[in-house]
Amino acid sequence: MQPSALLDPHEAPVPDYGTRSLCDLLPAIAAGFALPPKRGPVVPSTELSLVPADRVCVFLVDGLGLAQLRTHAAYAPFLASLLDGGQADGPQALTAGFPSTTATSLASFGTGLPAGRHGLAGYTVAVPGRNVLMNQLRWEPWTEPTRWQPHPTVFGMLQARGIHTAQVLPSRFAATALTRVAVSGGRFVAVDDVDGRMDRAAAEMAAADRSLVYTYLSDLDAAGHQDGVDSETWRDQLIRVDRLAQRLANRLPPRSALYITSDHGMVDIAPRDRIDYDHERALRDGVALLGGEARARHVYALPGAAADVHAAWSEALGDRMWVATRDEAVAAGWFGPQVEDRVRGRIGDVVAVAHGDVAVIATETEPGASTMIGLHGALTDAELAVPLLPVRR
Repeated sequence: MQPSALLDPHEAPVPDYGTRSLCDLLPAIAAGFALPPKRGPVVPSTELSLVPADRVCVFLVDGLGLAQLRTHAAYAPFLASLLDGGQADGPQALTAGFPSTTATSLASFGTGLPAGRHGLAGYTVAVPGRNVLMNQLRWEPWTEPTRWQPHPTVFGMLQARGIHTAQVLPSRFAATALTRVAVSGGRFVAVDDVDGRMDRAAAEMAAADRSLVYTYLSDLDAAGHQDGVDSETWRDQLIRVDRLAQRLANRLPPRSALYITSDHGMVDIAPRDRIDYDHERALRDGVALLGGEARARHVYALPGAAADVHAAWSEALGDRMWVATRDEAVAAGWFGPQVEDRVRGRIGDVVAVAHGDVAVIATETEPGASTMIGLHGALTDAELAVPLLPVRR
């Protein structure tokens, strides 16, 4: 490979932090409540502007990228009507943060901060000072949640200021550490039936003069991982999402707004475009831990080997992935305009991010994840762009 073929990490697209990213949504909603000044934690600021509403619900559909919604619009006529105009006003798209993955995105959404500040900087990241990866969805190995992510959530800040806040979620999320650090604050309402979840979300909106309610669905993401975003299974789930969104929209109380959004998009990666880390010695030499996920890898080097690992990954993958040192990734703003000192060590010595149709899987160390058809995590538009579809009453 000639040096001119290498992708420049500084030319990679960067999420629209501070203006139109997922971490800006709740701060923009909070601004609409016109809260009086008060000492204590202040909701992060944003340039994103939304029409104020007294009662707001955010329905986050895991894995519903804007590109996938546009491609399959015929299967989601209600959502498509919002894309085409309908009741929508203002921006109809946001970017997820980086990596474009659920743990990172939910923490960004709930705290109003990019990963460089909240610290959930990938699907799996190294625990600084320990030769171990932490899975930030499962929270394994256990780490005290508020030490790992100390910033308050926007829900908690608004609840303390007199706004009725509620999370209407499946019961299995009630006691998870990710819920605690990302979307806690106010009332947790466990509803496993998805139709009942939509109805209860609307009821929670109506429970006070000013309210912020959050609800969530994971089934579309699961279908994409298992069968791909161009599968009949995924399209069936999109039909279901569309019906649920319309059900919730039809039950909005007066003076309210519903925002339908997502945490990331997804792409299908064919077997020929998968590189198996466990069978590529050049990628393994000098590596202590392989973190992240197939489209956005954190590579942690053995002591003294970081430069060699960067060179090896650049030579092997630099024409198909943005391969950056930790300092380059931070300087390029991938994790936001600021990376806190406690977070830097969680970022790989090398960060490798897919540019096109490529994935670095690990069939022996990550056997389950390596069989997934639909993947995400990178900075491509298909993974980064998510809808922001408002419905108002």
